[in-house]
Amino acid sequence: MLLSLIRMIQAFRDYQRNVSELSQLSDRELADIGLDRSDIPRVAAGTYTA
Repeated sequence: MLLSLIRMIQAFRDYQRNVSELSQLSDRELADIGLDRSDIPRVAAGTYTA
């Protein structure tokens, strides 16, 4: 139970870090890697499919 909670917290922190890092990119930089700003939450969550 405790291990599950710890993993959930870690996953949320990873998600937040990924969103933060991707959000710092300019629209041009995002376009260069084939993303739009609206794609950031899905990419950060690992559910993005091109």
